Amino acid sequence: MKPTNSPKTYRVKSFGCQMNVYDGERMAEMLGEQGITPAPEGEEADLVVLNTCHIREKAAEKVYSDIGRLTKAGRKVGKEPLIAVAGCVAQAEGEEIMKRSPAVSMVVGPQAYHRLPEMLEKAVKGERATDTDMPAIAKFAALPERKRTNPASFLTVQEGCDKFCTYCVVPYTRGAEISRPYGDLVTEAKKLVDAGAKEITLLGQNVSAWSGENDTGHEVGLAGLIRDLAKVDGLARIRYTTSHPADMDDDLIAAHGEIDKLMPFLHLPVQAGSDRVLKAMNRSHTAESYLRLLERFTAARPDLALSGDFIVGFPGETDAEFEETLALVDEVKYAQAFSFKYSPRPGTPAATMDGQVAREVMDERLQRLQAALNRDQFAFNQATVGRTCEVLVERKGKLEGQWLGKSPWLQSVWFEGDAAIGDLVQAELLEAGPNSMAGMLRETVAV
Repeated sequence: MKPTNSPKTYRVKSFGCQMNVYDGERMAEMLGEQGITPAPEGEEADLVVLNTCHIREKAAEKVYSDIGRLTKAGRKVGKEPLIAVAGCVAQAEGEEIMKRSPAVSMVVGPQAYHRLPEMLEKAVKGERATDTDMPAIAKFAALPERKRTNPASFLTVQEGCDKFCTYCVVPYTRGAEISRPYGDLVTEAKKLVDAGAKEITLLGQNVSAWSGENDTGHEVGLAGLIRDLAKVDGLARIRYTTSHPADMDDDLIAAHGEIDKLMPFLHLPVQAGSDRVLKAMNRSHTAESYLRLLERFTAARPDLALSGDFIVGFPGETDAEFEETLALVDEVKYAQAFSFKYSPRPGTPAATMDGQVAREVMDERLQRLQAALNRDQFAFNQATVGRTCEVLVERKGKLEGQWLGKSPWLQSVWFEGDAAIGDLVQAELLEAGPNSMAGMLRETVAV
């Protein structure tokens, strides 16, 4: 690889989960500290970071396709960009990316991206570098202070997972469960608020497993962290995702009924409604224990909106077992949910299990499941028509004078009127759509 000029502009493309969004923001901040600026919309960047996700099928092939497109676009304007592949595909593929794609200068895993500036120095000199080391949360101490943010911001509090669900690559690409220190999180939350955040979503591969010592030396769990973050002046809303049913303790359930700043929304993946399938997935709950857990949450917070994740076509899943998933959906009536066809991930136990389900069977099951989930989401939206609630304004709409934001139940709400990004407004929900709500501005709320 030939030496190149130091990049003046960058673009970070993040795929997948919200933790990748957080990581992408932090990499952008690091590049900004190096004097590199975001590439203007519509212009090719000197440096492109592909912040990848390894959860979906053919994730690696999509990365190689993106690399090809970037190289081709760069040639058209006479300058091929420096390309860095980051995230979980980088962790899983490592040196293989370098072998297959000469255009890639840097490959860096999700636990090592704090070393991106050092790798960039080498890339400018014509040296290619791979770093897929997995040091325990060392990257956070090396990241710059938060100086810019969005009204609704993310804060990673926990990384990795020890659950080893048989379909999942996270333990292999993100490592073991580890919690960031309490003091670091409170400090970063305050920095985010100082930079304009009104809402913070606490992130983790298994966020409900977070634990740490608070400023009085007492061991606290996620609920204790939430209680203390709720005391931060200027912070109006708190959310968290993603949780595992095994780590939802009494204190966290109680927090939903006691902390006004904790939004009435719970994302709790179940994955399937069949106990046999759940056991094959190495999920520690049953359908019944999951339903009873949801009952405890809704008893603490009756207006709680529920969200979940589902996988159809897991190896060995029968028609009758899929019907059990539909029955669970009918009972819960999710306000939102995510559903996917099972996708074998290399290196996971499920990838070599007997009984791999035919693609056409998975397609049909997913269509039926999504029809039920869409039905219930629309019904939830319809049930909120007539309510007046706080909406956090996140961006402008497509039309002049139109604004878009989120309700406490994480619904997208649009309205017209005198507002600004970052405002908390009172809006009456007037009309329900399948995926959004039409509202009417009533007043702006002081925080």
